[in-house]
Amino acid sequence: MPEPAGRRYSGIRAPLRPSANGSARPPPAPPARRRPTRIASIRMALIAGIGVLVLLVVFIAQNASAVHITFFGAHASVSLAVALLVAAIAGALGMAAAGAARITPLRRTRRRASGTHRGRDTGPARPETGPQP
Repeated sequence: MPEPAGRRYSGIRAPLRPSANGSARPPPAPPARRRPTRIASIRMALIAGIGVLVLLVVFIAQNASAVHITFFGAHASVSLAVALLVAAIAGALGMAAAGAARITPLRRTRRRASGTHRGRDTGPARPETGPQP
């Protein structure tokens, strides 16, 4: 059966246009994309967290050899994996502190400029109530 003449879009026929008397069916609507629920998001985060923990256990098991560390006169002999994890956590906390130190003044400036304090609108100053003329 030959295909009807008309424009083609990447191998698919062009959608039918409704006729003047309405006899042609309109094209089907594309399926609506549903947003994930909060429970689904929590479940995916839990699965990702379990995956990270499995990788962490494998990392610790494979790097169990002891290393000697000297830091400001303190000497310690710890597992290589533990030393690397402590260094990574310390670096992440340092970056979080630097980010918080940068964001806090910006938020304070924005809050002062918008006239709100902790989500409450302070509004214009109240006029003084004095004797009325």
